[in-house]
Amino acid sequence: MSGWHVDKSGGQVTVVGPDGNPDASCGTFLDRLLLRGLSLHTVEAYAYDLVLMKRWLAASRVQLMEMNSGHLHEFLAWERGRDSSPKSINRRLHTLRLFFHHVTQRELPGASVPRRGARLAHRDRELGLQRIHGASTQRLRVKEPRRLVEPLTVEQVNELLGCLCRYRDLAIAYLMLLCGLRTQEVLNLRLTDIDLEDRRLRVQGKGGKERAVPAPALLLEVIAKYSRFERPVASASQVFLVMQGAKKGKPMTRAGLRKVFRTRRKRTALSNANPHRLRHTFGTDMARSGVRLPILQRMMGHAYAETTLQYVNISMVDIAAEFQRAAAKLEQRYELEGAR
Repeated sequence: MSGWHVDKSGGQVTVVGPDGNPDASCGTFLDRLLLRGLSLHTVEAYAYDLVLMKRWLAASRVQLMEMNSGHLHEFLAWERGRDSSPKSINRRLHTLRLFFHHVTQRELPGASVPRRGARLAHRDRELGLQRIHGASTQRLRVKEPRRLVEPLTVEQVNELLGCLCRYRDLAIAYLMLLCGLRTQEVLNLRLTDIDLEDRRLRVQGKGGKERAVPAPALLLEVIAKYSRFERPVASASQVFLVMQGAKKGKPMTRAGLRKVFRTRRKRTALSNANPHRLRHTFGTDMARSGVRLPILQRMMGHAYAETTLQYVNISMVDIAAEFQRAAAKLEQRYELEGAR
């Protein structure tokens, strides 16, 4: 393979240059990420960002050590020209900033911009107002549009569950719909993580953080049927294994799990039924049922409450229902006022 690329052979993630040799600076950078406790999947994402950065540097004939604010904006324009999403651009800016500091021990020029409102500090003091001010600068970012992710409807969930033919696939769907697990958390689940007596799961979350999640009886029943009738006899400790082919009995991969849902999304009604939307549906259902924010935050494995608030958005269905209830009261009130 020519050019910069990521090599994942041997269970390690390395960035390989055009000469076919691993890049030393990228290697030490990725090793430090692993030492910080980041998952291999997260480190892999950093590696792909580094490859894109290296390709841009080579195409632009820019040396990393000589990067300045103008180069940074040229990188932004290049990313825009590739139709990269704002979220991806911001992640790559973050990677570039960290890698630049790793190599040069300096802050990347232009990576920070003045924070809006910083000049109001003196006016506030003149008015006698006490106010705690944050930093005068903030990281350079592009604006990310706020998108409302709609959960699956009851009809969509029923159709999805109805077209899953294997107990394994049904158990995976239930783990996301009834427990709110992420894709990698499902794949990491081990046989010893299932506590049948207390009906709970031990979940290995992001950054190696563990949490306990209640396991509904329906889920445990489906997992039991999968273990009894479908799960290959293998030495692997993971719950979900490949069931056929040359890799039968090996732990299921992210690609294999995505394929389960991708084939179902060919149906028009299930075009948006991806794994993350199932997790989002769980969060929305819990919020609708009155589960308090701290409890929901713990169940979903979020480090910050703000993440849970952004994750569980109010859907248009909820807005319409609330509007109809309020509008009905207003109509009744104004009809009475008009009759007088």
